[in-house]
Amino acid sequence: MKVNKSVIHLTLGAILLALNFPAEAQQSKKVSRIGFLGAASASSQASRLDAFRQALRELGYTEGKNIAVEYRFADGDFERLPDLASELVRLNVDTIIPQSTPAALAVKQATATIPIVFVAVGDAVSMGLVGSLARPGGNITGISSMTGPELYGKHMEILKETVPKLTRVAVLSTPTTSISPFALREIETVARALKMSLQPLEARSPDEYNTAFAAAIKGRADAILIVSNPMFLNDRTRLADLATKSRLAAIYGVLEHAEAGGLMAYAADRVDMFRRAADYVDKILKGTKPADLPVEQPTKFEFVINLKAAKQIGLTIPPNVLARADKVIK
Repeated sequence: MKVNKSVIHLTLGAILLALNFPAEAQQSKKVSRIGFLGAASASSQASRLDAFRQALRELGYTEGKNIAVEYRFADGDFERLPDLASELVRLNVDTIIPQSTPAALAVKQATATIPIVFVAVGDAVSMGLVGSLARPGGNITGISSMTGPELYGKHMEILKETVPKLTRVAVLSTPTTSISPFALREIETVARALKMSLQPLEARSPDEYNTAFAAAIKGRADAILIVSNPMFLNDRTRLADLATKSRLAAIYGVLEHAEAGGLMAYAADRVDMFRRAADYVDKILKGTKPADLPVEQPTKFEFVINLKAAKQIGLTIPPNVLARADKVIK
């Protein structure tokens, strides 16, 4: 019988193709790309990013293997956020993770199609980021960092218990951030209920810190509440030093402030939020739409007291306040 050589060649080619297909398919497997936009510096978020990467690894993602992360940081300069957000959009990443309210607003402005998972924002509904917590709508969802009036109410209550004769509280915020007006209104409501007066202070840049603290001293404030924002987080050590030199009892809405020398911090655990953000990313990469993922609110809060800072300003922390602390820095 005469054998058709061309048929043999075609058959052998088909067999070789079949044998090589799994390897080629593995090599061509899509590497998912994530964009991360931080309003603060990379160093200020190191522990959070470590937790995020670890959570991704537990879900089967390894940077450089089956996932790539494009990091962008504004280093506390909010004016850079729109350009950085647009840069990530141009890279056509699969999802973008903005950290903080200013970063989330910049990313939302930059894209209406790329899925967005925000982390550590304020009131996402009031900020216009989502329609509601249960039904965020559009291409955005994520994890909120605070519970609005309840959080600031807790700050004021802690200050009142820590400094029993407290009558006047300075409030430092950055007017250029969208969350500041909401925060100040909430703090004013709580202050009225506690029969305390407020002294609003502003710092648009680090150059205005000294002036703000000098005004607090001149206004005879007994304590200072620092409204959270990435610029303040970047300068947490300097702010702690200024509060100490001004002999003001200070409370912050980010735990790292107390670790950097601030007197007290009561806040949602942002490291835990970053772990949870990895679950959102996993679901989205597997096809779930952001609109179908409800916004999560904080579930884990911590109260940190820095006794070294208390000693430096000559303040004795009452035993009942000290007993409630989750962490005491000596």
